[in-house]
Amino acid sequence: MQAQVLEGGFANPSVDAAHAFRAALQALARPGRIERIASAQAPDPVSPAAAGLLLTLCDAETPVHLASSHDSPALREWIAFHTGAPIVRRGEAMFALGRWADLVPLDDFAQGAPEYPDRSATLIVELDHLAPEGARLTGPGIETQAHLSLPEIAAFRANRARYPLGVDFFFTCEDRVAGLPRSTHVEEG
Repeated sequence: MQAQVLEGGFANPSVDAAHAFRAALQALARPGRIERIASAQAPDPVSPAAAGLLLTLCDAETPVHLASSHDSPALREWIAFHTGAPIVRRGEAMFALGRWADLVPLDDFAQGAPEYPDRSATLIVELDHLAPEGARLTGPGIETQAHLSLPEIAAFRANRARYPLGVDFFFTCEDRVAGLPRSTHVEEG
């Protein structure tokens, strides 16, 4: 097994995973707020923040979809070694990882069901730029409004229209993460 597959986990797994979990929860609880996350190092092109999310949120019972931008033998092996998560097709995934262009359309991902809205996918979207600017966010967890550099507006508005169904999002860039739950209203900034 290649060294790159064996390495790249958390330096201090229990502490780093706790910090990463808290950052992930804070990011979703306060949409638009950018958190630093305990990072890990997965094979390219995965950001340290996305690697940290995978290590924290995924295990052998958490199916993961890798979009074409991120699907590689090295990453599949890294995920298998560090989390045991099975790699699956879009519609079977609880988590999906990739670039925005490779993750849309969102309709292919699990949207939940009226009696079980929590049975939906969460997308980890890798961005080149993540900043508190751009799209205007309102809704639960936001005192008045927040701003976040989203890749587009229409898909997030359509996702919100499905509420309580729909998918949730983490946006990652380097060691930073922001969350966007399906309950958030998104408008042009």
